[in-house]
Formats: sequence, C-alpha cells, structure tokens
Amino acid sequence: MTRQMRTTLAAAGSFALLAGAYIFQYLGYPPCTMCYWQRWPHFAAIAIGLVAFFVPARVLAYLGALAALTTSAIGVYHTGVERDWWEGPSSCTGSGLGGLSGDDLLSTDGPRLVMCDQVSWEFLTLSMASWNALFSFALALIWLAAARKS
Repeated sequence: MTRQMRTTLAAAGSFALLAGAYIFQYLGYPPCTMCYWQRWPHFAAIAIGLVAFFVPARVLAYLGALAALTTSAIGVYHTGVERDWWEGPSSCTGSGLGGLSGDDLLSTDGPRLVMCDQVSWEFLTLSMASWNALFSFALALIWLAAARKS
C-alpha cells in the first residue's frame, strides 16, 4: 500500500469518526465540551489528508499522526473523567454546578446541559470517548505507517 493510500485511509477514518459523532448528535445525543475538543483534531487530520493527497510529503503523515494522537489523548482524558479516575474541567462536570439553582437545572428553556462526566451512550462498556480514543490511536498507527512507507 502506498503512502498516498495510507494517508487517504487515515483521513477517511477521521471523516468516518466525525460523521459518526454528528449522526449521534442528530439522533439526540448532544456533545459535551470535551466531545467538541475531540472533534477538532479530526478536522485537522482530514485537512492534512487532503493536502497529502496532492503533496506527498512525509512530514504531512507525521502531522496527521499527531492530530490522531491528540484526539486519542483527549478521548483517554475524557474517559477518565467519565469513570471518575480524575477530575475534569469544572465548566462541564458536576463540580461546576455550584452556581446554578434548582430552578436553573430544571428549566426547559435554553440549551440542554451536557455534563462531561456522564456517559450518554456506551457499547461493550466503552463510551463514545473511549471508542474515539481506540480508533484514533489505530488511525495514528496508519499515519505513522504512511510516514515510513516510501
């Protein structure tokens, strides 16, 4: 498999993960703040893959691997927050609700509050953040294989 094919595969993988995230969002699973953080490196990986399709430079494959590893690391961090292994940002976890009244929490007006420390969907005991971490790590390996392939 050529470098171009590997970079295309890796970028397509990021596209598929993003598409899945937006499909879940459409189906009624709104993302939390850390979910959005995980999306940005996928956008970068897709852009890098598009450039690498036309400019077959090895450095682009390393940048794609960095983007995939970044979203994987955020996914691991998010998983740890969901499983109470460590504290998450107070802006999107239970510790950040101190300033809200009961009326604020029960209000049906405005956007739905999505907490980063709550799992909204899981499959085989893994949350969306966990699956993103695993698949993104696999994509990083594909990017690195593309960087090594001449």
